[in-house]
Amino acid sequence: MPATGTPARVDGDTVQTPPAPGQPATDQVATDQTDEDIVVTGVRASIVGALNVRKASTQIVDSIVSEDVGKLPDNNVVEALQRVTGVQVTNRTGGEAAAISIRGLPDALTTLNGRNIFTAAGQAFALQDISANLVKQVDVYKTRAAEQIETGLAGQIDVATRRPFDFDGFAISGLARGIYNEQADTYNPNAALLVSNRWETGIGDIGVLVNGSYTRTKYRDQTITAGALVPFATETPAAGSGLVPLQRIFPGDNNANWTPGLDRGLSTAPGSTLNINGVDTPYYLSRDAIFSSDLYGKRERPSANIALQWAPNSSSVYTAEVFYAGFRGETFNSLQFSFVDQPTNQPVGLYDGTNIVKTRSSSNVYGFNSGDYNRSKTDAFVYALNGKWDVGEHGKIIGDVAYQTSKVTSSFTAMRTERTAKQIDVDFNAGGGIPSYHFDNDALLTDPTQWNIGQFYDNANRDKGSALTGTLDGYYGWDEGFLRQIKAGFRYDNRKASTSVRTQDAGVLGRNLSTLPSEALFTNSDFFDGKSDSPSSWVLPNGYWLNANADTVRGLYGLKTSDQLSLQRVFDIDETTLAAYIQADGEVSIFGRPLKLQAGVRHITVDTDYNFFDRYNNGAQTFVSTGSERWLPSFTARYELTDTLRVRFNYGQTLRRPNFTDINPNFNLVGDLTNVGYGSGTAGTATLKPTHSKNYDVAVEWYFDRNSAIFVTGFRREVDGLVVPLTIRETILNNGIVAGATNSFAITRPVNASNGVLKGVELGLTYFPDYLPGPLKGLGFQGSLTVLDSKQNIPLSDAAGNITGQASSPFFGVSDLSYNATLAYDRGPVGARLSYIWRKAFLANNEARLFANPIGVWRNPEKSLDLQLTLNATDRLGFTFDAVNLLKAKQQTYYKFEDVGGPEQFNLGTTLLSRTFAIGARYTFK
Repeated sequence: MPATGTPARVDGDTVQTPPAPGQPATDQVATDQTDEDIVVTGVRASIVGALNVRKASTQIVDSIVSEDVGKLPDNNVVEALQRVTGVQVTNRTGGEAAAISIRGLPDALTTLNGRNIFTAAGQAFALQDISANLVKQVDVYKTRAAEQIETGLAGQIDVATRRPFDFDGFAISGLARGIYNEQADTYNPNAALLVSNRWETGIGDIGVLVNGSYTRTKYRDQTITAGALVPFATETPAAGSGLVPLQRIFPGDNNANWTPGLDRGLSTAPGSTLNINGVDTPYYLSRDAIFSSDLYGKRERPSANIALQWAPNSSSVYTAEVFYAGFRGETFNSLQFSFVDQPTNQPVGLYDGTNIVKTRSSSNVYGFNSGDYNRSKTDAFVYALNGKWDVGEHGKIIGDVAYQTSKVTSSFTAMRTERTAKQIDVDFNAGGGIPSYHFDNDALLTDPTQWNIGQFYDNANRDKGSALTGTLDGYYGWDEGFLRQIKAGFRYDNRKASTSVRTQDAGVLGRNLSTLPSEALFTNSDFFDGKSDSPSSWVLPNGYWLNANADTVRGLYGLKTSDQLSLQRVFDIDETTLAAYIQADGEVSIFGRPLKLQAGVRHITVDTDYNFFDRYNNGAQTFVSTGSERWLPSFTARYELTDTLRVRFNYGQTLRRPNFTDINPNFNLVGDLTNVGYGSGTAGTATLKPTHSKNYDVAVEWYFDRNSAIFVTGFRREVDGLVVPLTIRETILNNGIVAGATNSFAITRPVNASNGVLKGVELGLTYFPDYLPGPLKGLGFQGSLTVLDSKQNIPLSDAAGNITGQASSPFFGVSDLSYNATLAYDRGPVGARLSYIWRKAFLANNEARLFANPIGVWRNPEKSLDLQLTLNATDRLGFTFDAVNLLKAKQQTYYKFEDVGGPEQFNLGTTLLSRTFAIGARYTFK
């Protein structure tokens, strides 16, 4: 018999526990009915449903069940998952959360109804593109079995959509919400409609379901940033150094003066010196720039799923379905940038006990404004056919064929304007990590006659991906004896991906901004909502006008127009994966209690053919073919100490395959924009290998009441072959760079040069007391706490790329501590949730190795307080009110490496995050 678990009765629908991992959700089958069905409704139903999923599963699984997603104040799957134990989300700009990690790892395998899905040339799907309105259940697998797809060190996130056989007959459900984005001052629609029916016919049961959703969001992100720390001369430079007071000190030829990109940065001790022209010369560390970004964005997400099911008899079911997810996005970034690097005769202010500049003035201030417009479009389709057939009373064969396509197109245009101001006065941290700055005359920022038209950038990309996947699984079970089930399966996957780009840039136009038509100009207002003592308005080219009149602008610069432009191929990839597994479930009795065992092994073979096209060398083609194979064992034990107390142990091995962009050896170059003597760039490494992890989990679970439980899980991930960046100085001729033209670049490539260990403990609690009096009887709590510790070695290298030593670092994106707490209420017609999310500061990424600052870019602690209210006017009609980010939290970054750095003296950027409020109505008939 299968080992998937017992269904729970939720909101009138039967919500099954997760399918056997790696098996489409349509293949679920119920097992021993050892627990009574739980009949509850509303908010409580969704939480209890998730509890029963975990209880019945062999693996460690946390879930969002039934209408839980739709009833949270969330627009997509990522936002809904932030309340799951061990899940951390980040990148909350644009009015929503966009990135997710499980126990600190970011590479979760994304599946839809058990099928691997992806976006274009990527290895994963943008889960935020799945509307919450389409989702029936989301399962987060934290342990792995042999039957599961092997990729994703973090785990697997499986999104299940609804099918017509989920309902007894005709069903219709619709919702409409209006969402107010406070920062953008916009009202946005969110609507969905589901229609399903099933019939008994002469050829068996037939069901049809159509489910569609549309969301639109107009948002505004406002960011103010203090630039990188670089050395400057003091007011009294050493004799013989050749420096004038407060002159910026550049690295010099072959980094003779100082070496950019040091992990710990240059010394911040008072009186620290650099050897300049043979003379020990004291220096200050000061920011080289200050800049503000006012970004206006709009995104639209149309999505739909259509499912047809046919059960010709009681022993077979066929399902055909189509899933579509679309994305339409545009952003206009109004950027105001000023260098703060020219000497003045005014003194600087230092942080106490350091050589770090807090306040200063700068003269002859070169600055530029840039109107940046980006447009992108995504269309992803999944077509699938599934069949399952009973084999006797205890066996089943499941076959599944899926074909998917995904295409992303994007374009980027930007026009810069420039001027030189007399003076700027800056406080790089005027309080709370937010800088303050003003010019000698801020009013000139909005005067177009003060600005000259500078460079123009015109780029486009196209990414495409497709996959043909077939799986065949079968199992047979027994009711008695040690061996309870044997399962085996085979998976074939052929994946294709390609990327094409075009780039054309132009230098300074040599005209005044005022010569453009008035509609080509844009002046923002009320920047940063009064939270920074800095300019709140500036004028620059209107990004929307640039996009609408792109050929006119190209003509001004003498560039090719749209009828002359074409994309150049960057890479084509054809990858075939073959996987087979065998898995056995057993059960023995120890002290009269059942010990359930599951063991299996998965074998995978991967063959990949790459074609790379060098756009800096007339499209010269490079062909690379690689292959690999690996055995991946797994083992799980689950022992029921009592009827309410159980323990689990799991061991498994997983892989993280390189992103296709990481194996592309073509260069992506940026000129010497900061005058350090060379540009920067990235390139892939064609010989990258998969990262491999050995995973251990031990869990104790106490189901102390029918609707309540507490979980404690300890885990360890031993990761081999982590991909880390390695930077090498290279000379690249004929590179086409206009802005900051140079032939010398610091090129950063990914390499398998690190190993690491991630370990931690997570605690989860669901509690609905049944002893509370009167109106309090519907009160409950759900919460979790995750403690993590991570460490990986980071190679240190010289300019030639030779590894000269090793440093250590936490994993990127890992908060040592995070928690969430939800107070839920469900009684009568009223349902409510008040949820608070918090995560500790974490290492987000490394800075480009062009500066002297500590290399790590850290995020300040992040939090969100969200509220959801539901009032059911009737059994079918309900009204909702949602509020997200009630505390108006900010997103902030700072520099830090080990014990050097922090948010006070090394503050970097601050972004205001919007509050949103939504009012909606739901109607359901079934």
